[in-house]
Amino acid sequence: MKKINLLFALLLGLLIGTTACSDFLERSPEDRVSDDAVWKTPDHLKLYVNNFYSNGSLLPLRTGYDFSENPMYQDAAGGSDTQIPVNHSGRMNGESTVPESNGGWAYGDWAVLRNINYFFSRYKTAVGDENEINRYVGEALFFRAIFYFGKLRSFGDVPFYDEVLTLKDDVLLHKKRDPRNEVVQYLLDDLDLAVQYLPSRKDRAWDGRINKETAMLLQARIALYEGTWEKYHAGTPFGVTGSNGSGFITKAKEVTDALIALNSCDLDNAGTPNGYFNLFNQHSYAASKEVLFWRQYQTGVLTHTWPRYTYTGSAMGLTKRMIDSYLAGDGKPIEISSLPTSDATLIDVVTNRDPRLNQTIYVNDGLHVTDNQSTPNKVFTYPQLAGEGSTKCVTGYQMYKGHDLLEYESANGTAAQIYFRYAEALLINAEAKAELETITQTDLDKTINKLRDRTGMPHLVLADVNTWTYTKEFPALSNIINEIRRERKVELVGEGFRVDDIFRWAAAGILIRDYKPLGAVLAQWNGIDNALLGNISAISTEGGYINPYANTAVGVSGYKFDLNRDYLRPLPLTELVLSPELKPNNPGWE
Repeated sequence: MKKINLLFALLLGLLIGTTACSDFLERSPEDRVSDDAVWKTPDHLKLYVNNFYSNGSLLPLRTGYDFSENPMYQDAAGGSDTQIPVNHSGRMNGESTVPESNGGWAYGDWAVLRNINYFFSRYKTAVGDENEINRYVGEALFFRAIFYFGKLRSFGDVPFYDEVLTLKDDVLLHKKRDPRNEVVQYLLDDLDLAVQYLPSRKDRAWDGRINKETAMLLQARIALYEGTWEKYHAGTPFGVTGSNGSGFITKAKEVTDALIALNSCDLDNAGTPNGYFNLFNQHSYAASKEVLFWRQYQTGVLTHTWPRYTYTGSAMGLTKRMIDSYLAGDGKPIEISSLPTSDATLIDVVTNRDPRLNQTIYVNDGLHVTDNQSTPNKVFTYPQLAGEGSTKCVTGYQMYKGHDLLEYESANGTAAQIYFRYAEALLINAEAKAELETITQTDLDKTINKLRDRTGMPHLVLADVNTWTYTKEFPALSNIINEIRRERKVELVGEGFRVDDIFRWAAAGILIRDYKPLGAVLAQWNGIDNALLGNISAISTEGGYINPYANTAVGVSGYKFDLNRDYLRPLPLTELVLSPELKPNNPGWE
């Protein structure tokens, strides 16, 4: 392998491949590019930035058969405690090794950064409406933040570059990794500028491009991630010396306060039947108050295969732990609620519970429709416990959230893809204020209780929750932090946040280590002859609950996550040999 270190991609300058490129975009940003020909107007900048929207490493495309790239599968793909795939997560079980090469640090993994920085080296030659020029600068800043946030979550410290490098820049090419908190500050500063430059969604009709509100939500997401990472990893090899994260948590609070004050966003479907379920299966969000940024699919142009799997097990399943997290209908944990609750059957599970549960899993109540284009409607009967791969539900708790009623079994789905929605901003605001110990009932009413109002759940009352005596998921933390984290888990289930949350909270020791994922009560289907259920007697259980990994060590003794190593991924050996400046490797991988 040639000597290509972190900046391998920055040196070679290949453009992002996309079939949507114009002739202009097919001119790769090499040193010999003719600036006079291609950097004259705001439209030229727009054409260049369009490439970033089509780059799967920045905004994943749900087009293929890879379930890890499909909506409502993201928590399972990451190996969370709330949603699991057919085969257990090797990373969560401590099975990862130091790669010889690649491992997220390969040429292709960094190529997009060169292209983003090339934009910044050339855009000032364009002449035209300053607001339009600044808009595309803001979009490029947004995508650079997306890029680096991904690298930071994987590797922690990374070298930060905001310029295009050449082979002559030998010193810069071999710089050390920058501390993670410094990288985050660069990103937040960039996003401050992006927020200033980007138009608000209330000033323009939806045009498929990044807006001010989306940049603010990304900024808050990054700030909360880093702030809580530093707070909860303090004093460990993963912490940041001299920083407790409070400054970043404060930034998350301030940004979401400002976003809420803009009054340009709100929640969709508040108080409407199945309002939560119907949020996730729309084909357009152009009129949405809640969805800030999304991808449009169109027959014959860009489609995906997800509708073929949302009525089956989709090679995943929600866990008993996830189901147990839903509050009783009186707004209290089921452990201390006076309402009767049970998990004996799927119908029992959703009775007297947070309505979001009934709108998240399939229930054999004759009301969970799989296809409303048939006469009569097709409805769910049993989870697909039998079968392999995409046709199997591994826990019996089959995901209904995200199911497309209009394109049942279609291989050319056009349901839109959500990237950012306002609900996350409300959850960030509440969590940040709870972490800062400043949260009030007014704050809860503006955030958590707006989410509950959508489905008719009782409000979270600060004075009440502080009096609860119950088994908390995070025993060392306050009741209010536990309940805000619970709300986040329930509202965002399946959307790809759970693993990041576990890691930033330094909670793998509580939630992953020695954890055995379990599913539904199997006995509810005993004696039923149905092809979807298969041979019930062959399914392993523990305490009556489905044990999906019973034939593996995980199903016997739980995950063996290495708390001293597995929070970050290792840098590949080849790059460390070729570029000793990147050493040492991440904790536990030396």
